[in-house]
Amino acid sequence: MSGKSRCTQQPQAAEGSSSGAPAQALHSPLPPAQSADVNTYDTLRLGLNRAVAVTEAMGGMVHLGPLGSSGLYLVVESNVEGPATQRWEEVDRRSPQAPAYAVRTNAPAWAAPTSPEFAACLPGVPSGAGLLSVPIPVAGSVPVAGSDEPLGVLSVFTRTPEEPALHQQLTAVAGWIADCLGNSPGPPQPEDAGRPADCDTTELPVGFWGWDFGTGTVIWDDAALGILGIDAKGFDGQIRTWRRLVHPQDLPQLLARADEAIRARTPYQAEFRVRRPDADMRRVEVRGQASSAEDGSGPRLAGIVRDITSGHPAKGPAEHTLRPVRYGFLAVDRSWHIIFADPEAERLLAPSQQWLGQVLWDAVPALCSPGMEEVGRQAAAEGRPTELDTRKHTGRRLHVRLAPLSDGLTLCITDISSIRHPQADEASAEGAAVERTMRIVELTRALAGAVTGHDVADVMATHMVPLFGAKGVGVWTHENGRAFLMGSAGPKESLRRFEGARVAELPPSAQAFIEGTLDFICSAEEFISRFPALADLPAASGAQAWAILPLIASGRTVGASCVSYEHPHDFSHEERTLFTAMSGMVAQAMERARLYDAEHRRAQELQRGLLPRRLPALPAVTASARYQPAGDGTKAGGDWYDVIPLSAEQVALVIGDVMGHGVSEAVTMGRLRTAGRTLADLEQPLDELFFHLNEIVSGLGDGFYATCLCIVYDPVSRMCQAITAGHPPPVILRPDGTCYFPDLPVNPPLGAATPPFDTAEFSLPDGAILALYTDGLVESGGLDIAEGMGRLARQLRPTHVQVTETLDDLCDRLIATLLPDPRSRDDSALLVARTQALAPENISCLQLHDDPTAAGQARAHVRDQLAAWNLDELIMTTELVASELVGNVVRHARGPITLRLLRGRTLICEVADASPAMPRIRRAADTDENGRGLQLISAVTSRWGARYTGSGKCIWTEQLLSTDPLGERISYESV
Repeated sequence: MSGKSRCTQQPQAAEGSSSGAPAQALHSPLPPAQSADVNTYDTLRLGLNRAVAVTEAMGGMVHLGPLGSSGLYLVVESNVEGPATQRWEEVDRRSPQAPAYAVRTNAPAWAAPTSPEFAACLPGVPSGAGLLSVPIPVAGSVPVAGSDEPLGVLSVFTRTPEEPALHQQLTAVAGWIADCLGNSPGPPQPEDAGRPADCDTTELPVGFWGWDFGTGTVIWDDAALGILGIDAKGFDGQIRTWRRLVHPQDLPQLLARADEAIRARTPYQAEFRVRRPDADMRRVEVRGQASSAEDGSGPRLAGIVRDITSGHPAKGPAEHTLRPVRYGFLAVDRSWHIIFADPEAERLLAPSQQWLGQVLWDAVPALCSPGMEEVGRQAAAEGRPTELDTRKHTGRRLHVRLAPLSDGLTLCITDISSIRHPQADEASAEGAAVERTMRIVELTRALAGAVTGHDVADVMATHMVPLFGAKGVGVWTHENGRAFLMGSAGPKESLRRFEGARVAELPPSAQAFIEGTLDFICSAEEFISRFPALADLPAASGAQAWAILPLIASGRTVGASCVSYEHPHDFSHEERTLFTAMSGMVAQAMERARLYDAEHRRAQELQRGLLPRRLPALPAVTASARYQPAGDGTKAGGDWYDVIPLSAEQVALVIGDVMGHGVSEAVTMGRLRTAGRTLADLEQPLDELFFHLNEIVSGLGDGFYATCLCIVYDPVSRMCQAITAGHPPPVILRPDGTCYFPDLPVNPPLGAATPPFDTAEFSLPDGAILALYTDGLVESGGLDIAEGMGRLARQLRPTHVQVTETLDDLCDRLIATLLPDPRSRDDSALLVARTQALAPENISCLQLHDDPTAAGQARAHVRDQLAAWNLDELIMTTELVASELVGNVVRHARGPITLRLLRGRTLICEVADASPAMPRIRRAADTDENGRGLQLISAVTSRWGARYTGSGKCIWTEQLLSTDPLGERISYESV
């Protein structure tokens, strides 16, 4: 309300807010909601009178408004006369008035005036009277999509709003009204204005309309305004202006049907009477479809309106043999995007795709004719309708009437194929020529868009067969002297005999057929005489005429094509000329496709050679990966990944991205991957490893940059050490189902960074899943990187991850979900790994004193532990290794000394000390007493090495186990 009144929400309203309120709340029973003899207007009148009676009110009114509309419209009133009617004719939903407040809050609202302004609404009403409004709910049978907003509001003028029984009575009446609206039979039929039962409405006057309930505006074309009898120049485009034309008894049903169509997104259909300005009463029918406004302002209804006051009698039995003339309606905006289409238009035009929102020419090839756009622009510029005829590829003729709207055009399409024009016979030849020209244009466009050789063959099968009225077509290519069937339409078995055949070894007549010597054969007899080695082909294929076309590009024969006919056919001079021209176009397309195939093959071979062909399934992690090339796959990319086994069962997970696409970027990627693997194998610390990688990229020049992420996982401590250079962080899925992105230090990309590089450490629970990725995976589909990372995390959660899903299945699903379009602009890589910590029973650690007795203690510990692990065959060599390593520490380094044994895929023996000096193998002379210890260790172990630690160094050895204690973990998963 204004400042002179207030609205308060009554908490008691919840008890009686549904249509199921007790019937005894009313003084006498209401008719059942399903009564067929009560229409919408009578329903509201009866309900309002009952509400006024049971509440002893002085008057009342009912407002309705479709979902999302800007206003509530007065449809029935009781004892509201004179200026009051105009005042309450339309209520803004956003206003503080009681009816609007009740709809917004979906609860009763009371407005108590502090001045006698309400007395002016109802003569004789005391100044203390106020307005009590109760929302009218949506009928339970109406499907509601995401909104419980009421259909309307029931209001009464009373002085006793605080009684709970009053709310219950009004809510019961409102619920009864809602049920009746959901079952209303429609507007009453005048006794003298009904249409005959055999009435045909297809030829009645038709116009286009659009209602925007969010802004309160309507759009009518000239035909629709003519039906309503409105002058186009004097029409203000407001819903309230149109609403005043609608017969009061038909307005409630019209608004209720609109609300139902908007909520359920179903087709809209209604009949109502209009009172034209010239006092003439007309009956009209509207049909349409609900949609949302492009700017999000609110719902829209758009469709056709037809004057059905006087229908046309149905045609007689003889005339029913002719196809009736039917109208299809389309509406487009100023940029030729389709915003409305009725079912008849879909039947007439047979769109190639879902056409709403698409450009007219792309979605409806039948309207892609010369002059259509020019005529449309002429209609919009001159502000008056224009017409033209066009022809579909099926031979049907269409008549199109284009009428301008304020923000676009309407197209009324009529199938006039069955209507004879005086000029029809004279124009048939011209129409056939136009149709053939259109098909040639379509064939040319399709060949230009063909990428591979199979695409070219498919284009010929799709376009050349209908262009020439043929039965089938076959396309061969020649590679290394052999013939290969690229594609065919029609019988294929008779053509497969040439698949892979060496052309030089075929009979001469068959060679001429396969090599494609230009020839036109009009009958089967002529074919057998020309190609006796293929005498069985006509009977096998069912063909009776052939056009054999060589495919020659740049002076070289790249293949051949054969177009076959079901019946004998005489080739005219025009057809022969057209076949010759078409063969040249197909040959050029085939040559481009051959070059593309070769480029694509080279790119794939290069990419396969630079990426790992197989990832190891190690005791610490099980990994799987995928790589998706950019665009059409003809360019190599710079994304890579790797899984590098390290000492002590540690594993390095690496992923990176060299910026750009092409051979040079792919080579740079290969160099970085090789360098990273080499440096990691040397046990370089992560910051030093990235220092060397940065030097490599910087040495390539200013145009090269790369991002990289490396994570080293230790299955003994379950700790991860991570470092990144301009790369997004990994996403981690914990076993409890939660996902997070670890907080990693930000370092610039390789090639632009200035050392040192910062690292981070974090722990991982056993069974955690890490997903490492490149930006191409999370920036697809127009998403920014933050949105893409969130989408990736959601796909990793347990609601998406299946219990039996393997890592390979997970990678496939993530690629399919995050990259729905295989031709993305950037290549992408994905590396997924599941961690598995080393069990405590497979770890043994012993601290030794820095004195000569340490070697003996180490040997004793080795004997006891290996006996407990049932590794008796390795006791002797492991004693020797441990004794030698501990003895070297006592003699050449300094303590404290730590001996650690790990049982995994191998038996690992480690000895750590506090000296940073690294051991090295040196060649000992025959007379030297020292220098043979490391040579001995190298001889008895499968491999050995050393790495720096925080307090010194660690020397490690590995020995192969005769059996795998971890079972199936030592396996391989294909990438």
